Amino acid sequence: MTSRSEIHLLDGFERALINNRLHMVYQPKVRLRDGALVRVEALVRWEDAKFGTVEPSRFVPLAERHGLIDQLTQWGLRTALRQWLKWRDEGLEISIAFNISALSLQHLDFPDLVERMCRGLGVPTDRLVLELTEGATQPLVKLMDTLTRCRIKGIGLAIDDFGTGYSTLAQLRQLPFTEVKIDRSFVTDAVVARDSRLIVKAIIDLARGLGLTSTAEGVETEDQLRLLRDLDCDLIQGYLISPPIAADALGEWKQELKRRWPALIGDKGLELWAGAGAGA
Repeated sequence: MTSRSEIHLLDGFERALINNRLHMVYQPKVRLRDGALVRVEALVRWEDAKFGTVEPSRFVPLAERHGLIDQLTQWGLRTALRQWLKWRDEGLEISIAFNISALSLQHLDFPDLVERMCRGLGVPTDRLVLELTEGATQPLVKLMDTLTRCRIKGIGLAIDDFGTGYSTLAQLRQLPFTEVKIDRSFVTDAVVARDSRLIVKAIIDLARGLGLTSTAEGVETEDQLRLLRDLDCDLIQGYLISPPIAADALGEWKQELKRRWPALIGDKGLELWAGAGAGA
């Protein structure tokens, strides 16, 4: 039974979705080898006059339970792709990632929908990565055809929160992912806990062996960054690099990171950074 408070929240969310009162913020993903910005993760935000700031952990399950998730997904994809076009016109050559619900992939025509959206806006499909949480991938083994068609169309697929669910290795073997995102709980503990450090290293090595990109989430300290660099992780994201920011702040942020990067990576990484062209 739906509670009265959930009904009120659902009504508010539906109105926000219809009236375009949601907004998007973007968290940068940086290449550890040279500090280059290669991707941003698009994140939906809802701030309401009545309910205040409502976390995605509340409104996304709400949308899934009440049949609004497809509408939310299409709004998010369209908003993110349009923003990509603006960045491209400003000279920012990056890709963009967006989280999708497993429910969206139950529609056999979902890859076609995404491809049409990209073509209609003039965005190459290989500039888009769809992120799925590991927990959500449990039923996705049954949706191999849908995921494979995404890959055939050039759309990237990332498994999020990797290492926290079940049947992890089977998921990587059976599903056509292009990126593995290491869960922040392992990243947080890796500097001080040998077991977490070994898990992070194993995931990075496994990803490389399978031809996948490794991304560490939740990087908050310089020690974590330097450890991940030493372990040869590909990409990082987290508050040390940047919190989620407004779209129009990305260009200035990129220039600021270029100035900060030598101090972040320390003396050991400075030579590699300089040799790679200073994160151009």
